[in-house]
Amino acid sequence: MNTRRTFTTQQKLSILKQAAEQGVTNTLKKYGVFPSVYYKWKTKFTQMGEQGLKHGMTPAHLRRIRALEKENKMLKELVAEERLAGKLKDELLKKKWALAQKNKR
Repeated sequence: MNTRRTFTTQQKLSILKQAAEQGVTNTLKKYGVFPSVYYKWKTKFTQMGEQGLKHGMTPAHLRRIRALEKENKMLKELVAEERLAGKLKDELLKKKWALAQKNKR
């Protein structure tokens, strides 16, 4: 039987806040959290913020996620620029065609 408890990100934040306000020892006893776990949470929160408290998150994961988000943003901008360029070309061709038709008459 697994007696390991899991805490949500919000619960971890709450425990960290209570420990800072009311003392680490009493808070850890209240929630049944080992000091090593508490200090691991505290370190992750200090290094990575709230995202660091999510299950399995490491600094390497967070760096990778941020790099992918940056790349995704850049790709979205490129797609938007290509669409705009295509739209401008279409409008220019329509005007050129209309002008050619007008000159034929």
